[in-house]
Amino acid sequence: MLKRSFDLIVSLIGLIVLSPLFAVTAVLIKLDSPGPAFYRAERVGKDGRPFWMYKFRTMFVGADKMGPAITYRNDPRVTRLGRFLRRTKLDELPQLLNVLKGEMSLVGPRPEAPRYVALYSPQQREVLKVKPGITGLAQLAYACEEDLLDPDSLDRDYIGTILPRKLALDMEYVDKRSFLFDLKILLRTALTLIRRWAFRSSISELAATTPSQIKS
Repeated sequence: MLKRSFDLIVSLIGLIVLSPLFAVTAVLIKLDSPGPAFYRAERVGKDGRPFWMYKFRTMFVGADKMGPAITYRNDPRVTRLGRFLRRTKLDELPQLLNVLKGEMSLVGPRPEAPRYVALYSPQQREVLKVKPGITGLAQLAYACEEDLLDPDSLDRDYIGTILPRKLALDMEYVDKRSFLFDLKILLRTALTLIRRWAFRSSISELAATTPSQIKS
């Protein structure tokens, strides 16, 4: 109940305070490339229920029909402005709407597409016991995930290496979740974003983030 109340208050305040930024970003997206300002992606939520996750559009319209479901290093489908939005994580802000609706939480396992959730083992499906989050252990550890993926071995690298590692972090979160742990993850997220915006921190620093570092 405390977690939901916190999610509700923070997402509502965030949407109100950030509404001017939303408007400016939406206009810039429209000016940068033809198409809508927002993008909906199907994801699997708590108890395996599908939902539409909101993001600012960072790719050309029809990009999902022009290539794989996940983006990769130097993906030509990403727009010029989209690269900036992805690097700064501003493209994730519309997920505050999902939090307000109760489909997501501020902190939780990373929301995945149905095709990848279908590959989860029974043990890995434990992550579906809680709502997915805008940020979390996996999101912090793989903030620059697309830079780690090569288009020539995309599915092999993602399914065989990255996805299991992210799920291991998500399962750790499910086992040890608490309101205090959420606050620590939010603080770590804020510090990571500030470092990215100010200094463009290296991929190795982000990928090296571990639960023990977050808890310290």
